[in-house]
Amino acid sequence: MPQAPIPSVSKTLADFVASSSWADVEAQSHEARRSILNFFATALGSARDPVVIAAMRTLSPFSGAATSTIIGHAEPMDALCASFLNAISANLLDFDDTHPETIIHPAAPVAAPILALAEARKLSGREVLTAFILGVDVECRIGNAVSPRHYARGWHITSTCGIFGAAAACAKLLELPAEGIANAIGIAASQSAGNVENLPSAAKNVSVGNAARNGLFAALLAQQGYEAAPCAIEGPLGWARTMGDQPDLARLLDGLGRSWEIAKNTYKPYPAGIVFHSVIDACLLLRERIGRRTDQIESVAVQGSALLLARGDRPVNNERDARVSIHHCVACGLLLGAAGVTEFAQETVVRPDIAKVRQKVRAELDAQMPDGAARVTLRLSSGEVLTETVMSPRGSQAAPLSDRDIEEKLREGVRTGRSDWDADSVIYAVGRIDAVDDVGKLLQSLRPPSALRQTTSN
Repeated sequence: MPQAPIPSVSKTLADFVASSSWADVEAQSHEARRSILNFFATALGSARDPVVIAAMRTLSPFSGAATSTIIGHAEPMDALCASFLNAISANLLDFDDTHPETIIHPAAPVAAPILALAEARKLSGREVLTAFILGVDVECRIGNAVSPRHYARGWHITSTCGIFGAAAACAKLLELPAEGIANAIGIAASQSAGNVENLPSAAKNVSVGNAARNGLFAALLAQQGYEAAPCAIEGPLGWARTMGDQPDLARLLDGLGRSWEIAKNTYKPYPAGIVFHSVIDACLLLRERIGRRTDQIESVAVQGSALLLARGDRPVNNERDARVSIHHCVACGLLLGAAGVTEFAQETVVRPDIAKVRQKVRAELDAQMPDGAARVTLRLSSGEVLTETVMSPRGSQAAPLSDRDIEEKLREGVRTGRSDWDADSVIYAVGRIDAVDDVGKLLQSLRPPSALRQTTSN
């Protein structure tokens, strides 16, 4: 007998999303809360960044009913605008969560729209967490199916795959049937965009914001009866082949509903590209060994994979360059002994002593080193040579951040982001989100009093 045709990817994922309940995902809820808390930490850290303020000023005249919270601010905007703004804010500092197999940053494109939609529709915390866990699974499974070639071709995978997670999660919150969820996923395929060339610029964040906003838009269109091709992802002229190669359907579908991509999520201790964290860790170890002899640094060799060199062997002209620079990460670790938000800020980037150390760094390919690992060799003017190799940096699956680490990251985000939100209130709110009947009330309780309101005109 001929084999039955394999159901479309959109339909298979939609059936999974539609049939899944809180009981199915509850075991993943602790990791989901960690990811959402990290999302708030990174969004608060850039709440007052000029890029976010400029985007607020751009969108404000076009915002509809102001239903949804802008993280770090007092004034709400409509759900579509809030989705865009909170996603770019969470992604701006390169400090968000990371799915190691794909280098997708899962939370920004999914958490932003579902929180905005839940606030507008007065939905419960359990509904939000359920949708979030399912959305992360969808975006990362699609990412698995096209990795690593999709990213290697220049597609910014957080943006291009994040929109699928956003669409599926929002469709779940809207209680669409499986057919509607499949259409939302297919509609998302027509809007997926974002390129790696823009990583050192704010244009990168535009595609992350669009992934969040357009994922919500796709779900809302599907709710109104919009349809999409059944094989919009895997068809001969579908998303996957158009933007890469034939998708690996086994990687996409195997273990669906049994293994969860959010369980693999990791959280950054440093606001820099994930591939540079081993470089930073190695340099911090070397700094401990050389003590105060930083003035004796003669040269620094950094060895790593082709991905490390492709992403980070670049000149540094501004703070965005610095967050994706091998050379600046070395300078932070060796000279400053720290690599937080302040160390990647513009005033640090332009310091003459930092620039001098950057000039002493050379990057070298070691094809045997896995992605995410690094070897740093330091030569001092005395002739002494010291080497440190880091295979699994702090924050990786092998050395994960604790709950308290993420809480402290949020407190630091409030400080460095100059937000007037209360850090402890956010930590408490996210910790109990699954117990609330109306996420909107929870989010509104976090906004500062009206007397402290700062609008985009400031």
